[in-house]
Amino acid sequence: MRRLAIAVLLAIACHSVALAENGAAQQFGTPAQRREAISACGSDARLYCRRLKEADGPIAYLACLEANRSHLSTRCVALLEQYGR
Repeated sequence: MRRLAIAVLLAIACHSVALAENGAAQQFGTPAQRREAISACGSDARLYCRRLKEADGPIAYLACLEANRSHLSTRCVALLEQYGR
């Protein structure tokens, strides 16, 4: 369940990717953005995207949320819009 929420966050916050000094690691969003995304969209992702696996990647979760937009909570839709989705 936590992995799912993190994957959703990664998809939503993908605009804020920052490479580490060695160029290998990636960090997505600030801790506050991660908490906000998990709070706003975590339950929607668990409900509507439960068939996805972590290996499908964050973009798959974002596509799933967008495909189910009419069913999402108001908070999740607002967050998607905030990030230009």
